Amino acid sequence: MKTTPLILLTLTLFCAVQAHAQRRDYPNFSNQYQIPFPKAMLNAPDTVSVIVIGDVMMHAKQLERDHHTFLEKIAPTLRAADFAVANLEFPLGGEPYTGYPVFSTPDYYAWYLAEDCGIDVFLTGNNHVLDRGVRGLQRTLDVYEQIRDSLGVRQTGAARNRKELEETYPLMLSRHGVNIALVNFTYGTNSGADAEWPKANRMNKDDIGKAIKTARERGADFVVALPHWGTEYMLNPDASEVSWAKWLVSQGVDAIVGAHPHVVQDTTHIQGVPVIYSLGNAISNMSIINSRLGLAATLRFVHDPLTGEKRMLEPQLRFLWCTLPERLLPDSYATVFIKEWANRRNDWLTPSDFDNMISTWQRVKDTCGIED
Repeated sequence: MKTTPLILLTLTLFCAVQAHAQRRDYPNFSNQYQIPFPKAMLNAPDTVSVIVIGDVMMHAKQLERDHHTFLEKIAPTLRAADFAVANLEFPLGGEPYTGYPVFSTPDYYAWYLAEDCGIDVFLTGNNHVLDRGVRGLQRTLDVYEQIRDSLGVRQTGAARNRKELEETYPLMLSRHGVNIALVNFTYGTNSGADAEWPKANRMNKDDIGKAIKTARERGADFVVALPHWGTEYMLNPDASEVSWAKWLVSQGVDAIVGAHPHVVQDTTHIQGVPVIYSLGNAISNMSIINSRLGLAATLRFVHDPLTGEKRMLEPQLRFLWCTLPERLLPDSYATVFIKEWANRRNDWLTPSDFDNMISTWQRVKDTCGIED
């Protein structure tokens, strides 16, 4: 039979209508081949991680080196955490740039920590933050505001005015339905302030108690105290640290992670609350015994969306070693995770420094009873 043009046109229109009807039946046609996640996976508990490293310093000899290698080898771990927190023990006071005992660090260092290393929170409550006086602290917080506006990095521990103090003390963090408050303060500053503002948060029980209470009122599920305290170079906490730790626990904090002594100190639990008295140095030019060893502490908070339960797991501790120039790298400093490098003596330019790392690691673990 001969097909007429009219019949061809009718058949074409019929096929088009049928195809259109099929597409309407499957608006997301490709999705029919996707394997859906089981309900158990969709409702699995969320874990929020907060990694904290100790003193990030910039001594005079560090100013002469390429800073990009300083934390490069631990940066992937910092970036992988939900929040990475570091104690920045210096002001950005402008030129001339200086190291110990009166620090003034270039702005690029803070930008490097934020952009390249993944630090999310700068801790500014420490004894060196006023090394360049109130003008230096004002300038420091101005730069940190620029970094916050550009990269979302926040600071806590100092404030330019009452409004900023209320916004940052406590500093509230939130992820996956978990609200975490950071309360950072220092025993004092090396240079005194000659004005009410700006100022650093001090170890004043009324102020700290108020910050903890405010954290709970703002919905904090967990409160982490970050004190700058203790006796330098002592592997065991002093009586003041122990007394303050007990008081902080009585006020309802959920974890305590300290800094300042420039060495790792003992860890313990007080009424079930983990206390890490000192993380030691993360990066510095220090070489006094035990001062090149540090800790990275990861706090983990679990939220079960099905039951609403929120709990904190035991902190994870990883030892760090700060290699000086000509030890691991030819021209600069590098901080490494010891366990990742514990079998790589041949990679050291100066193998005796590897031996120093291993012996220091073992000595401090034996003294402090810390297992990583």
